[in-house]
Amino acid sequence: MTSLIESASATGSRYDQLIKRDKVHGSLYTDPTIFAEELRKVWYRSWVFVGHESEVSQAGDYVRKRLGLQDVIMTRDRDGQLHLLLNRCAHRGNQVCDDAKGNSSTFRCPYHGWTYRNDGELVGFPFFKGYGERKLDLPMGRVPRMDTYRGFVFGSFAADGPSLIEHLGAAAGEIDRLVRLSPVGKVQLTAGWLQHQTRANWKLLAENETDGYHPQFVHGSIFGVTGSPIGPLYSESSTAVTRDLGNGHSENDLRPEFRKFAQPLRWFGTSEDRVPNYVAAIRKRYGDAADEILIEGGPHVMIFPNLFIAEIQVFNIQPVSVGECIQYSTAVQLAGAPEMNKRMVSQCMGSVGPAGMLLADDTEMYERNQLGLENLTPEWLDVRRGLSRESVDENGFTIGGATDETGMRGFWSHYKRLMETES
Repeated sequence: MTSLIESASATGSRYDQLIKRDKVHGSLYTDPTIFAEELRKVWYRSWVFVGHESEVSQAGDYVRKRLGLQDVIMTRDRDGQLHLLLNRCAHRGNQVCDDAKGNSSTFRCPYHGWTYRNDGELVGFPFFKGYGERKLDLPMGRVPRMDTYRGFVFGSFAADGPSLIEHLGAAAGEIDRLVRLSPVGKVQLTAGWLQHQTRANWKLLAENETDGYHPQFVHGSIFGVTGSPIGPLYSESSTAVTRDLGNGHSENDLRPEFRKFAQPLRWFGTSEDRVPNYVAAIRKRYGDAADEILIEGGPHVMIFPNLFIAEIQVFNIQPVSVGECIQYSTAVQLAGAPEMNKRMVSQCMGSVGPAGMLLADDTEMYERNQLGLENLTPEWLDVRRGLSRESVDENGFTIGGATDETGMRGFWSHYKRLMETES
C-alpha cells in the first residue's frame, strides 16, 4: 500500500493511483492524511447541506449544526435573514452557544462576557477602557457563503466558486419532486433529528444510500416479515434504474416500477382511502398532474457530499474522524398535510429510529466494512457492477440497472476531481 501511494508522483496524481473506474483503494477510508485533505477540499470547499429554514422559522431562532468538523450556529435575525455563524468568541475562542437550539437575539461568551447579536456582530464587551475604545471590529466568524434551495440550507467555506444551483444541477429537480408532495408546495424539517453515531468512514454511508444491490440481502428478513413491496424494487428483474446525476449526485429512480402498477401512494405503502384529505388537497392543487405525483412519490437521491433524501425522510451525514461519522435523520413534514405527517413520523421511527428496522441493519454493515478495511489485503474495493451494461438516458445521464453501482462510480469520479485540485 505504501509503495502504491509513494509511486504516485512518478506515474500521476495520488488519486489517479487510488481511484479507478472499476475499483477504489481501501486507504481512502482509513488513511488519516486523506481524511484531513478531504476536509479541506470537500467539506470546506464545496457546498454542504447544513439544515432547513423551517428549523429557525421565527426571528431570534437558532439551532446548532455541524459543517464538517465545524460547530455552526444557524440563526434568523430580527430582519428575517439567515446566518451561519461559527460557534466561537472572537476574543479568546470560547464557545458562545451551549444549547442545541433556542431563541435569543444575542449570544454572550461565558468567559469574559463579550456579547454578539445573532447576526454575529459584536455589540458589547465589559471594561471597555482597557481597549481605549467603545467599539471593536471583532465579529463572530461566519461561513463565507450560504444559500438555500426550496428551504434546504447549504454552506460553503470557499469565498468563491460554483453557485449552489450549479452544484445541485439535476439534483435540484429531485428536491422539487419532494416539495411537490405538499399540497402547498412546501416541506418542513421540524420533527426533530435523531443522531446515529457510526464507527465508519462517512464515504461508506454516502456510497450506500443509492446502492440498490444490498437491500435484498441486508434487509431481506424485514421485507419477509412485514410483506414489504420494497424488496422487488431492487432486483435483477426490476425496471427501476440507478442514475448518475453529475457532480457526485445519484439516485435510485423507482418511478418505472411505480408507474407499472399505477397505484396512487403505493410508494408510501398506503392507499387513497386511508388519507382522503391529503389526496383531495393534492388533486385540488395540481389538477391533471396529481395522478403522476401520487403514483411516483418522492425521490431517493444522494446529494454530494452529505444530503440523502429517502422518499419520506432526510439524512445529514457529518464526519467526526477518518473512522467515525454521525448520521442525522428526520421525518419529512409536508406543509398542509397533517394526515400524512403523522404517518411519516411513524414510518421514520420504524425504519431509522432507536429501535428502527432498516438503519440498524445498515449501520452494522458500515461498521463491518470499516473493520474489514483495516485488513491489509485485498487492497481494493470493487465497484464494477453494471459497468458493461450502462447506457445514457434521454437527458444525457448515465444510468444502470436497479442493482448496479452506477451511483458509486459517479460519486468517486466527482470526489477525485475535487481531491486533485490545488489547495
